[in-house]
Parts: sequence; C-alpha cells; structure tokens
Amino acid sequence: MKFIYLLICPLFFCAAGYGQKYEKNNLGIKTQADGNTIEIQFYTPSIVRVVKYPAAGVYSKESLSVNMKPSATPFTVKSQNGQLVLKSESLNVTVQFPTGEISFESSGQILLREKKQGTKFKPVKDTDTDSYTVYQAFDLEKEEPIYGLGQHQRGDLNQRNQNYRLEQGNTEDAVTFFQSVKGYGLFWDNYAPTEFKDNASGTSFESLVGDGVDYYFMYGKNADGVISQMRKLTGTVPMFPLWTYGFWQSKERYKSQNELVGVVKKYRELGVPLDGIIQDWQYWGNNYLWNAMEFLNPEFSEPQKMVDEVHGLNAHMIISIWSSFGPQTKPYNELNSNGMLFGFLTWPESGSEIFPPKKDYPSGVRVYDAYNPKARDIYWKYASEGLFAKGIDGWWMDSTEPDHLWVKPEDYDTKTYLGTFRKVRNAYPLMAVGGVYDHQRKETSDKRVFILTRSAFAGQQRYGANTWTGDVESSWENLRAQIPAGLNFTLTGMPHWNSDIGGFFAGAYNQKGEVSGAESLLFRELYVRWLQFGAFNPMMRSHGTDIPREIYNFGQKGEPVYDAIEKFINLRYSLLPYIYSASWEVTHKDSSFMRALFMDFAADSKSWDVKDEFMFGKSILVAPVVHAQYTPEKIKESENQKQSVDFTAEKSRIVYLPAGSGWYDFWTNEKLQGGQEITRKTKLDMMPLFVREGAIIPIGPQVQFAEEKKWDNLQIKVYPGKDGFFTLYEDEFDNYNYEKGAYTEIDFTYNDKLKKLTLSNRRGKYKGMLSERTFSVVLPDGTKKVLVYKGKKIECKL
Repeated sequence: MKFIYLLICPLFFCAAGYGQKYEKNNLGIKTQADGNTIEIQFYTPSIVRVVKYPAAGVYSKESLSVNMKPSATPFTVKSQNGQLVLKSESLNVTVQFPTGEISFESSGQILLREKKQGTKFKPVKDTDTDSYTVYQAFDLEKEEPIYGLGQHQRGDLNQRNQNYRLEQGNTEDAVTFFQSVKGYGLFWDNYAPTEFKDNASGTSFESLVGDGVDYYFMYGKNADGVISQMRKLTGTVPMFPLWTYGFWQSKERYKSQNELVGVVKKYRELGVPLDGIIQDWQYWGNNYLWNAMEFLNPEFSEPQKMVDEVHGLNAHMIISIWSSFGPQTKPYNELNSNGMLFGFLTWPESGSEIFPPKKDYPSGVRVYDAYNPKARDIYWKYASEGLFAKGIDGWWMDSTEPDHLWVKPEDYDTKTYLGTFRKVRNAYPLMAVGGVYDHQRKETSDKRVFILTRSAFAGQQRYGANTWTGDVESSWENLRAQIPAGLNFTLTGMPHWNSDIGGFFAGAYNQKGEVSGAESLLFRELYVRWLQFGAFNPMMRSHGTDIPREIYNFGQKGEPVYDAIEKFINLRYSLLPYIYSASWEVTHKDSSFMRALFMDFAADSKSWDVKDEFMFGKSILVAPVVHAQYTPEKIKESENQKQSVDFTAEKSRIVYLPAGSGWYDFWTNEKLQGGQEITRKTKLDMMPLFVREGAIIPIGPQVQFAEEKKWDNLQIKVYPGKDGFFTLYEDEFDNYNYEKGAYTEIDFTYNDKLKKLTLSNRRGKYKGMLSERTFSVVLPDGTKKVLVYKGKKIECKL
C-alpha cells in the first residue's frame, strides 16, 4: 500500500527549545531531525509505522507483506522538553530532538527505544538507480529475550547475541521480525538481504538497499497478542482441510505411479493410518523437461488412474512443483518469450541426472519472475491444466527461496518486475506461494488450498501454506535444532510448520559394507524419536532420501520399532478433534499450534529459554527425547550397526514443568506440581507428555484416515485442578463454507470448585452436522460419565 500523507488541514507546531516543526493529520505526523524526514503513522492504537529517509528525498512504497490499510486512529501530540510525544489509547511514541531517536512506551513502561543516532543511510547504486544501504539500531534491556527472525538451524531459541545474514536459503527462512518477552514485536519491512546483529552495542537491522528505514512496532502485551497484531497487519490464517492434519508419507522420490499407489495400498493392508501421499520431482521426465507440470515420464503414463486410485483408497495426493522450468517445457517457452525468466544459476545444474552434476551439459533451467502478476498467471495456467484438473489435492512448492547456486554479486542486478533481485530477494517465496493461493481461490471455493513449501516471508500465513524446514541432515544434533527452529518460525506469526521426519539426507547411515539404513539400529532410534516429535507438529510428514521411510521398512507388527511408529501415528489421529479445534483457534483467534513455553508461562523466567520442550495447543506439554538413549549418536566407519540393542529397556529424561500450573502425566495420570525439574521414565514407544490442570481434551475414534468415522462418540478428558474451557469446532472439513458461517461450536466449561462440567448450546450449523451424539467424560482417576447431547445445554456433576 502506498505510504502517502494526505495532509488534511495540517497544523504547524514548535517543539519546545528547538523550534521543531511537524505536520499532523488524522493518520500521523511528519517531522525532521538529524537531517532526516521522520513519518510516524498509527495503523491501530497499538500498531505504529515508522519511516525515515534523508530530508531531501521522497518515500513511497507499496508493501508486499502488509495488507492492512491504515485508518484514522485517535491520538494526541504534545511538544515538551525537546520531544514530541504521540499518545494513542495504547502507546506513547516519543521523538527526541535534535537527534530524532524514537521510543515506545505503554503504561509507564519503556518497551523499546532506538539507539541514539542509530539511523544511517549510505548512498549506493542499485544498478542504475540511486539508493541506500539502510540501518537502524535499537537499545534492548540487557536480559530481555527476543524470538523470531524466521527459521534457523543453530539450535537457539532466544535470539539475543546472534548475527544472521537474513537471506532465503534451503534450510534458512529469513523473516525480518522479532518479538520480545515484554510483549512487543518489530517488523522490518525490507526485502533485500539484511544483516541482523545483536551484541553489547545494540540490536540492529541493515539492508543492502532501500529508500528508507521502514518498520512497524506493535504492542500485544504477550506473545499471542503480538502474533495477533502481526496477523492483523499482514493477513489472517485460512483453515486447512482436516486431512492435512493426518499422517503423510513421502520420499525422494516414488519412481512410478505403481510404486506410489502401492505405498497407500500397503498402509491400508497393514491397518496403519494414512491421509496423504506425495509425489516428488521427475514425474515430468528428464532435467530438460524440469517442472513441465505434466506427467511426461513413461512410468506415470496414466496419471488420472493414479490419482483416482489414491482417492479410491481414501487418501489425498499432493505433487511437487518448482519455481523454475527446463528449456524444453511449455511454461519455459511462454515465460521466456515474455522476458519473465531470470538468468542466474539454479538447480539442477546439469541436464544429466548423474551425480555429481556434469556441468558440460548445462540444464538450462531458469527461475521465473514470481514478482510479475502476468508470470503468476502463466504459472497457474500450466499447474491448473496439467495437474489440478486431474484432481491433485495440493501443492508441494519446492525451491521457493528460490535455489540460487554459485552466487555472484552481479546476480543481484537481475531485473524483476518490481526492481532488482537485490531489492526484493527475500519476498520471493511470498510472491510465488501467494500466486498459487490466489489463483486456486479464484478457480474454486469447494477445495481448500493446501501448500507445502520450503521458504517463507512475513505475511505468508495468509496463503494456506505450511513451511517445512528444508533438506536437513539426519542427525541427533539436527533433531534438537528443529524444536527452536519451529518455535521461532511460529513466533513470526506463521503457525504451520514441520520438518522431514528422520531428516532428509540420511546417507551417513548407509555405510559401505554394512546393513541398509532402514535396518540400521542407529537410524531406527533417531527415526522413532523424530517421528514422535513430528506427531506434535502442525503437519506430520515422513520424508527423506537415502533410506526409505515407510513403516514396513522398520520391521513388522510386534517388534519394538514398528510398534513405536504405529503407536504415535495412532496417537496423532486420536488427537484430531483437539488439533482441528486448535486450527480454528489459529484462524479465528490468532493462536498457534507449537508454542514456546514462555507464550503460556511468561511469568516464569525459567521457561524463557527452554529449547527442547513446547506446548502443542494450549493444553499439552511435549518433551521430545532428543538424545540417543540406546545407540551411539555419532556414526563411525567401524560401527557395527547390527549390534544387539534392547529397545524395550526403560530410560529417562529430565523435564521442566513450568510454574503457574499443575501437570498430569499423559500416560499415567499422575499429578505433579509446576515450577520444578523432574526425571521421567521413557521407553522407545514413550516420550514425556503432560497435560496442564484445567485442560479439556477431546479424543477421537481409532481410524485409518481422518474422515473415516464421524465424531459421534468422543471421549472428553477433563483434568481437574483449575477452571477449564475448550471449544469443540467442526465444519465440512474441505471447503470455504466456514467463511460463510457453515460451522458449529460447542463450549465445554469446567468449574473446578463445583466439580461441574457445562456443555453450551451448540452454535451454528453446517450440512451433515451431527444433531445428536454421545460424549464420554473421563477424569484422571477413572471416573466416567456418558452424556447424550442434542445441541442443548447440559450440566454434569463430576
């Protein structure tokens, strides 16, 4: 949106002592300090935009991330003690003269302040355009934790004392946003590669190019409030289909349609739940046909039959599409004839599929200009005609960073529809993913958009996208890193995230002369623990290369590894009513699935930097086992992976239970007090899970796929100790009728003092809803009461 001041009866005032003039309208003010123009605009009483640029310049930018339109917000301006103080209902924003630094305050507490003379502009040439490197530094409190900045693989939750080059990569997602435990967030609205630094001298962003400093400050009082403000600013989260929350199987890659359909059939034969199968690359054929968005590989000669067979087995299928095209494809030809392809090197390098790449046979594959709306039209045309028309259920949008190999400085001079690649580089995934979402929404409202993608930028939550962590190596160290990576990503406002269960590159477990990786005891332990963690991600998806990941590669029923995998897949399905209701909280109330402990227990400072635990929804504390307990973590050439291991032996893990709540052991129902570190028993098929007191959790039926059985006889687990509340949400599961009010809500309210559970009148209706059902209410001590619910209020003494 354009940041243009329409001065309505501007008034001119003098700031005391300096004669400082400013212009005021119903949106904000404009003034000058330290040789720069400063514009401050209230989007809401608690969201403020700050723009600074050299006084002689002009600033106008249409934000790619921000889709909220500013509206008149009541505020006052007072000139006092060499300052301008802007007061809204929620914030005081102070400009200090003559240096121009800005501070933000609420209820007498300083939340954030710019560093004195912390704004810097260095003139640069962005090819033939005059521009600046733009820099802004802030002073944070010494012990103040901050979170966010996207997805990074260092294993840190608190982002203090970090230095990142924020630029999109395979396993690194750059999001120029952080939030503080003090309840504020800051979005740096610049899309160029950006240096983030936090050290003793300050906290700063510095972007390669920009016409000015441009950031948004928001105050939400707590983490959920900040996320809510960020989504108000950049877009709310649409509902995903229920089936996306089931179990997904994938690999790099199924080499024929018979193999793919055979995997689904095998899961059905074994009775192991499955909702999704994914076809990775090269269903199109060779590298010169890269991403043709057609089934040109002879092993996929009957694609409609394949899709129909998958659907006939009550499963869903999504398919790999990329941001680049081979020179022998129709999309390439049309995009190239319109000047909509970039020239820098991308994957795959070679037309030959032999590894390492034979560079004397270049592939000619080129990335398309996703910034160009006409290019996005062309992209969707081929995706729709070649894939969506055959009933493909969703999109695996790979390489949305996009892949940029052997980077040269001049690559950033590449012209895009919106300027140089340097200027808009980090927004590429936002534009690419948004193009598919917007086009599918225009084509039909009968099928919700579902996109699995490898990269993200601020605002992408509005596009029906789940971001995965990229091609991480299979190792215990990387498993440990996934937890803070996912939590920090979530804390930027994007709730849907997952990692490849088992890690992507697993070749280290396929050592020469030893057993295959799927039989490796070292890999089996790692895979089980990663899968247990994945059961509590927004998407539960097994994927990788080098080692097949389907359950039947890890033994058979009755064996410890197989049984542990099956147990947690079934546990995931039993929690679908809880997960789907949480998804409504995400859409309707700006909540999050994966929650760093401080989000719910900010008063407990010990929870601020717990990197190996999290809340899943607001009731379940998850403590994955992230250290090897049965096998060595490090792989050695001489290691005999056939060594004898007793996977049934009991082990243990230390868990921190946050203060402010009592906790029930999920497995035993034993109650423990919060604010303490405890040691809990683990086994290969058991990791520590806890439920907070006051929680109400619906448990669904045992099924083979998400919609196999209606939720007409749910078990409702109530955990006494505090008052509790839960809303059970249901709708038609895979269309956008919920946007028109086609859904139901039933509130469960627990009064701990009276030991009474109240079910509200059902709100809403939708086609096919249950008019009558049974709820079996269960307490931790085994007490059980059966309620017949017909849509009217019920009170039950427990």
